[in-house]
Amino acid sequence: MRSSLTPLGPPVSRDRIITSFPKWYTPDACLQLKEHFHGQVSSTCQSRNTGTVGLRLSKVVVVGDLYVGKTSLIHRFCKNVFDRDYKATIGVDFEIERFEIAGIPFSLQIWDTAGQEKFKCIASAYYRGAQVIITAFDLTDVQTLEHTRQWLEDALRENEPGSCFVFLVGTKKDLLSGAACEQAEMEAVRLASEMRAEYWSVSAKTGENVKAFFSRVAALAFEQSVLQDLERRSSAQLQVGDGDLIRAYRQQGMEGSPPETQESKTSSSLGCC
Repeated sequence: MRSSLTPLGPPVSRDRIITSFPKWYTPDACLQLKEHFHGQVSSTCQSRNTGTVGLRLSKVVVVGDLYVGKTSLIHRFCKNVFDRDYKATIGVDFEIERFEIAGIPFSLQIWDTAGQEKFKCIASAYYRGAQVIITAFDLTDVQTLEHTRQWLEDALRENEPGSCFVFLVGTKKDLLSGAACEQAEMEAVRLASEMRAEYWSVSAKTGENVKAFFSRVAALAFEQSVLQDLERRSSAQLQVGDGDLIRAYRQQGMEGSPPETQESKTSSSLGCC
């Protein structure tokens, strides 16, 4: 069975085409150490039997303190620009970025949320339904790292347990070097491990690691989406099989033992209450 999906809009840019699984930033704090897509995902993509994956958006929310560079990070990736004139995000904003992953169209909906306390109630409503949570902090300001715990807790509260990939991202990497950068990253990696998050250091100003980071986010979200679709289809097939089994038992009941007795046996056989 081939997917009937066709790319929406013009072809994606070359740097949004992902053919192999993007590598992690550091093995000390990463979500997966593997270097290839899951076998089922690869075979499903080769046969183009990915269901509705290409028509879906995976929702990404970016949270963190004011001034840590959330908007700059998103704009560097989506628009390849760096605006030195800072403008605080009011409430929420979002960008949609299209990819082609293993030959399948896929998109990320990236939500930029305000870092001010007064907008928290507005922003929190947009945390729901996230597949990816990115908690950002400023590598030059240790307090913003400490605050990521609360930001993550707020975002996770609006989502089902275990439903989100979590990333901890240190911004403004261009402002640190040598021992200072190593020390900041060491503290961040330790916290990322506690948060069960993958760690990255990036610079929106220079663009360092920005494309690699979002490619990693897209690949993980895409793989999860395909696997979930396969699981749903498998579950649907099992439900159809269970229905056939029930009908078979009922047919036997009509031909042999009393229906009420046979119904009791059916429930017992299927583990029903």
